[in-house]
Amino acid sequence: MHPSKNRIRRTMMFLNAHRASLVKDAYIYKPDSVIFDLEDAVSENQKDSARIQLYNTLKYSDYKGVERLVRINGKESSHWKEDIRASVAGGCDGIRIPKCEYKSDVALVEEEVRKAELEFQRPIGSTLLMAAIETPMGVINALELSQSSERIFGISIGAGDFMRTMHANRTSEGYEMLAARSQLVLAARAADIMCFDTVHTDVDDFEGLRKDTELIKNMGFDGKSVISPKQISVIHQVFTPSRQEIQMAEKTIYGVEESAKEGIGVLVVDGQMIDIAMVEGARRVLTLAKASGVYRGDL
Repeated sequence: MHPSKNRIRRTMMFLNAHRASLVKDAYIYKPDSVIFDLEDAVSENQKDSARIQLYNTLKYSDYKGVERLVRINGKESSHWKEDIRASVAGGCDGIRIPKCEYKSDVALVEEEVRKAELEFQRPIGSTLLMAAIETPMGVINALELSQSSERIFGISIGAGDFMRTMHANRTSEGYEMLAARSQLVLAARAADIMCFDTVHTDVDDFEGLRKDTELIKNMGFDGKSVISPKQISVIHQVFTPSRQEIQMAEKTIYGVEESAKEGIGVLVVDGQMIDIAMVEGARRVLTLAKASGVYRGDL
């Protein structure tokens, strides 16, 4: 497995690839990933200069370990192949493919990525892919998309186009997104990849953002896209395990390990029945706790 496939991705911050002042030091806000946007954020007459700016940013800016993804233009445009070449040449970590509906959409991009890796002498397979699902057909085919390539590390729901194609309206409760979100997270878990939620478009609505993030975290999502640095801390707080969750995770791992030595598969910890199937979840809690800076234990 690619070493970066399962890294922590609580937040993915969109950045206009054309605006050097914005992208040059965006790592200071401490998102887990940034997505340099060549698609919606860049006007048609600025696509070429944005691509040049992207290449230079990827090549010469130190992002201090923050993952660097690129949202390319869609296959209906004349730009997507050059977007891929510039992204791979610059050394991006992965590419977000917009408006995915069929596995052939992923295969098309993957072939161009492979050619670019050969052209620019990057290791074959080093550029990961992410499928953005923004239409009803994409939602229905979420499992097909999740299994479409070894490079796929995750899928993401894009609410803007999805709401438009569904003739639906966004609400604070999120009922209109429930079916799509459920379909995506089921598909991602079945394919053993990650799943990411859409942006919260009101950048000053921190309470709404918190509720939205709590909902998708409890549904099983791994993270959420953001459009403002102001949103990052709220999302990271929601994904930070509580002290009780950390203690329970430690007890679960230690307890199962000790019981296994004695040939026991099930035990009771703090009144709760625990078995080996719960160790994976406990380790995930500790991984999130470490990323959040609230755990420095040995596990």
